[in-house]
Order: sequence, then structure tokens, then C-alpha cells
Amino acid sequence: MTERREVLREAVGVAVATSAYGISFGALAVASGLDVWQTCVLSLLMFTGGSQFAFIGVLGAGGVAALPSAIASAVLLGVRNVAYGMRMSPIIGSGFWRRTAAAHVTIDESTAVAISQPSRPLGQLGFWVTGVGVFIGWNITTLVGALLGDVLGAPKDWGLDAAAAAAFLALLWPRLKQRQAIAVGVAAAVIAASLTPFLMPGLPVLVAAVVAIVVGWFNWLGRDDARGAAASKEAIA
Repeated sequence: MTERREVLREAVGVAVATSAYGISFGALAVASGLDVWQTCVLSLLMFTGGSQFAFIGVLGAGGVAALPSAIASAVLLGVRNVAYGMRMSPIIGSGFWRRTAAAHVTIDESTAVAISQPSRPLGQLGFWVTGVGVFIGWNITTLVGALLGDVLGAPKDWGLDAAAAAAFLALLWPRLKQRQAIAVGVAAAVIAASLTPFLMPGLPVLVAAVVAIVVGWFNWLGRDDARGAAASKEAIA
């Protein structure tokens, strides 16, 4: 029972903290040109924070003309959920309806809480409580943010425009432990910043993403990281 309480405490804490970002998303979505209902439907159906922020970010910068780029950016960021699904499949178990429901709440937070548990039952508990908790909280705060967006005015006056970038940085920072991850992050940032004055909104991000995929696919610098780790283990032994 103690372990279950700890998992529940962790899952609820993550759900509450993550849901708070929904206020920023709701306000930014309205500022980008969506109405309250469009904003809420986007959270209900898309429900993957990174993709949602990418979508409204590109849409807000380029308007309707940037819609294809906005969709492409959101899809690229959403691809990571496929990898999460593969990792979560043994924990979720079989059953069409169970897997269908799990697919919609398979996000960064629910996956992280689930795979950090020592047993499959605790992993399932953490996954469902976190996923459902974030889904409910995120959609409530999205509505609140969208309604407040019209009242508060420009999101940048309240610092809400920086929330998306801060959230992305928080997700990225723990992964910058190896040479290849650092190189990919720096290269993607330089490429996107260099192309921004010349390409329509959204395209610089897509080009940078392609470069990151190519580097990751061939694992050029990753081999050096692996050899370095192996050498360190041998030295310790």
C-alpha cells in the first residue's frame, strides 16, 4: 500500500504541475487567432503539449499561410509518441479498448512516471493516473487560459509567451548529457535561426528537424560517446 500511495502522489503531482501549462496554451492559442472553441477542441483531440505549442507558434507567426508548416511541425513533434507507445505496450497489456484509450494519454509525463516504477502493476497505476489526470487538468486549464486570453490582452505582457520555450527547454535539458545530443541541439538552433529571415514561419524548424534526424540516424557522434563510456567502464574495472 505504501508503494501505491507513493505512485499516486507522484502521478498526481506531475499531473497538477503539467496541467498548469494549459493556461499558457489557451491564452497563446487565442492570441494566435483561434477562438475559444477551436482552442479547446485542439486540446481535446491533439492532446500533446509540445505539438500544440508548435502548431499555434507557427500559426501565430505566419497566419493562415503558414498552416501547412504548422501542421508539419506538430506532426514531427508528435512522432515521439509512437516510440512511447512501443515502450508502453508491454506495461499497458492487451485489449482493443484499453490500448485505444491508452494511445490518447500516452505522453511524456505518463510514460516517464510509468517506466520509473519497479513493477508492472505500479507502472500501470502511474500511467493511468498521470495520463488521465493531465488530460482532465490540461483541458480545464486550456479553457481557463482561452477565456482569460481575451481579458488579459497580449500574453507577452504577462510572460506567457515564454512558457512554451521554457517548457521545451525543460524537456530538452536533461537529455543534453552526450556529445551527439549537444551537437544536434546546437546545430538545429543555428540552422533554424539562420533560415528564419529568409523562409516562411515554420519552415526553418522543419529544416532543422531534418538535419537532427539525419545526424541521429547515422549516429556519427554517438559512436564516440559509446566508445568513451566503454573506456570509462574498463578503467573503473
